[in-house]
Amino acid sequence: MEYRNPTPTVDLIIAQGEGVVLIRRRNEPLGWALPGGFVDEGETVEAAALREAMEETGLKVTLDALLYVYSDPKRDSRQHNLSVVFTAQATGTPVGADDADEAKVFPLNALPDLVFDHARILSDYQHFLATGERPNPQEGR
Repeated sequence: MEYRNPTPTVDLIIAQGEGVVLIRRRNEPLGWALPGGFVDEGETVEAAALREAMEETGLKVTLDALLYVYSDPKRDSRQHNLSVVFTAQATGTPVGADDADEAKVFPLNALPDLVFDHARILSDYQHFLATGERPNPQEGR
C-alpha cells in the first residue's frame, strides 16, 4: 500500500520595523519568498521554523503566533505541501544563506513579486495586523 500525503513545511513572517524579511530563492521556483522549508522527521514545526530562519537568514527569531495552516494542493507546483505559518520577531541584519541567495527586509507596502502562495499569506498577515483576525477556515484556504 502506498500513501501519498502532503509534505509538512513551515514558513515565517519575520517582522522587522515596518517590514518583513524575505529571501530570494536559490532553487526552483526562483523568486522572493518567506523564509521556511521542510520539517525534518522527528522535528516539531516550531523547531523547524527556528532552524529554517537561522539557516536562510542568519537570524535568531522568537516565534510570536501561529497565523494559519495553508494546505491548498496547488500552493506549490512541485508537490502537495502544507505550510504551518508562524509570525516572528528578530533583531539584526538578515543575510541569505543555505538555499537563499539573499535575505532582505521589504516594507509591507512595497513587496516584490512572490513565489508559491506567499502573496496571499502576506495579505492575510496584513489583515491580521489591522484587525486581529486570522484567516477563516470556512474559506478553504
